[in-house]
Amino acid sequence: MALEARRRVDKQNPTVSQETAISVENVSKVYRLGVAETRHDTLGAVFVDMIKSPLENYKKYRSLYKFDDVTSTKIGNGTERSDVLWAVRDVSFDIKRGELVGLIGTNGAGKSTMLKILSRITPPTKGEVRVRGRVSSLLEVGTGFHPELTGRENVYLNGTILGMTKREVESKFDEIVEFSGVSKFLDTPVKRYSSGMKVRLAFAVAAHLEPEILIVDEVLAVGDAEFQKKCLRKMEDVGQHGRTVLFVSHNMSAIARLCERSILLHQGGIVKDGPTHEVVSAYLSSAWGQTAEREWPDEAEAPGDDVVKLRAVRVKDKNGEVSNSHDIRDPILIELDYDVMELHHQLYIHFLVHNQEGVCVFTAIDQDPEWRRKDRQTGRYTTVCRIPGNFLAEGTLSVTPVLRSIRPETYHGHAPDAIAFHVRESFEADSVRGDWVREIPGVVRPSLEWTTRYTCKG
Repeated sequence: MALEARRRVDKQNPTVSQETAISVENVSKVYRLGVAETRHDTLGAVFVDMIKSPLENYKKYRSLYKFDDVTSTKIGNGTERSDVLWAVRDVSFDIKRGELVGLIGTNGAGKSTMLKILSRITPPTKGEVRVRGRVSSLLEVGTGFHPELTGRENVYLNGTILGMTKREVESKFDEIVEFSGVSKFLDTPVKRYSSGMKVRLAFAVAAHLEPEILIVDEVLAVGDAEFQKKCLRKMEDVGQHGRTVLFVSHNMSAIARLCERSILLHQGGIVKDGPTHEVVSAYLSSAWGQTAEREWPDEAEAPGDDVVKLRAVRVKDKNGEVSNSHDIRDPILIELDYDVMELHHQLYIHFLVHNQEGVCVFTAIDQDPEWRRKDRQTGRYTTVCRIPGNFLAEGTLSVTPVLRSIRPETYHGHAPDAIAFHVRESFEADSVRGDWVREIPGVVRPSLEWTTRYTCKG
């Protein structure tokens, strides 16, 4: 029996709730993989292959777009089939009108395939998708642009594809050009644009032509930092006006700031769907993400030398529990276990914290007076550093522990990006941001004391 692939894009479909913008039911997408050709060692085998080749070639051609034989990736002996790939498998979710939803996961998790199905670029192999409203998508650099047309002509072309009239496009034209920053090249063919120029204009068109559903892939990473900030602010604005946004990114800070809900994909299936801080935490703590705890049970593999070995490093919350997701207002504990194996060393234990851009946010040095300038005895040590709340900015941070001695000055070893944790935003009244709801730049966000003195007139 052939697998059923249905897809509906309805504006008045009674089976879709008025509050539902996107409905995905048991959607799967299968791709046929190439297989190596058989090589023959005898002349007879070559002649037999020549006789069979017309039929085999027809089967190969048909298999490129027909999946009648694919009812499972398993073959008779229970092993995985080698000629098919389930990019998305049995995925179901609903997105309400006005929701801002993040789609996260590692490379190859199925995020881009899912967006292409929702954007009607490729049909699902199995399952059903219902989309209610006009969709604008930005999945690749210059999506929907004709390279021979100018930037101006492509703006009108994209507007027409989205179902807008010329008058509607003209009413937004100046805003699009100003946002994109390519006014100087507006009458130049798009094929001569750089990748950055293309993505600037493409996003400007996608976001300003008032789509009811905006779908954005990681393509924003092509733009510079300032343009990415503009895009995030624009997507926030789109969401605040009741439109639906589906956003794919590896930038957990952007996901956390923009989306209240996120969906985590892994190997084509949904692992978790819920509040963003919970989903991001699951992603960072998973085997395919980053970890809040790292141990080296085998001494031979532990970072260090004959003097000292690092055995574990972990990040804990205010309750002393290992956690990789922390409220920006709460203190964070960094804990290091290490073994000292040689006497007469004054250890200099410290760690570096880096943000997602690779910037060193700060370096913390062990200043415990009990051990400062003192030789260490052999044995196991546990050092804990407390990072106060309302100090770090939102985002994902990594920790690199370093083992040194200061007398004599010796480097013993380090563990680059051994653990990672996420600082999530807070919009509560006692947050440092107060009543400000937009982005706050900076690698730290300390809680500082403020006083204001008023001198009345006269």
